[in-house]
Amino acid sequence: MIIILAGPSGAGKTTLCRKLVEKIDNLVYSISATTRKKRGKEKEGKDYCFLTEEEFKSWKKDGRFLEVAKVHDYYYGTPKDTFMKSLSRNKDIIMDIDVQGASIIRGKMDDVVSIFLLPPDMGEAMRRIKGRSIYDSKELENRMKTAHKEIKEVQNYDYVVINNDLRESTLVIKSIIIAEHHSIDRMEV
Repeated sequence: MIIILAGPSGAGKTTLCRKLVEKIDNLVYSISATTRKKRGKEKEGKDYCFLTEEEFKSWKKDGRFLEVAKVHDYYYGTPKDTFMKSLSRNKDIIMDIDVQGASIIRGKMDDVVSIFLLPPDMGEAMRRIKGRSIYDSKELENRMKTAHKEIKEVQNYDYVVINNDLRESTLVIKSIIIAEHHSIDRMEV
């Protein structure tokens, strides 16, 4: 099963994905590639696959991505090889992607559960983004503008979770994953 966790910047997607992977044995995190610079303590291959724009375009040309999107002036994509390896091992995959990427994945793949994650309010989203050391006012403004557009996509998702409390949101999403495994459409009855 593929679980998409999408939503605006500052909703807590990456943090929740990491918590869920810790709590669910058969769940792996799909690491995206990006052209943006590393932030703080991010590590290559753990948080993202950091590429130059030229490398990214070369990977795209070679068909090495499952989906690609340009968000906040940077390219993001899901490397196809590691994604398909996880699927072939019968692992559930959780993806932290933007609404563009989510739309592409839902169109290409079967057995997708889509969850739209919201911050409690836009002030909290801004506080979370600032906590990542994104202090450039232009980038912050760009992320807030994009967030307002992305929120309009919420009706295209299977579930919506408001991430007000990390522990509660983790339990809610874990419950969704467990329930989806018991869906009549997924069970061989």
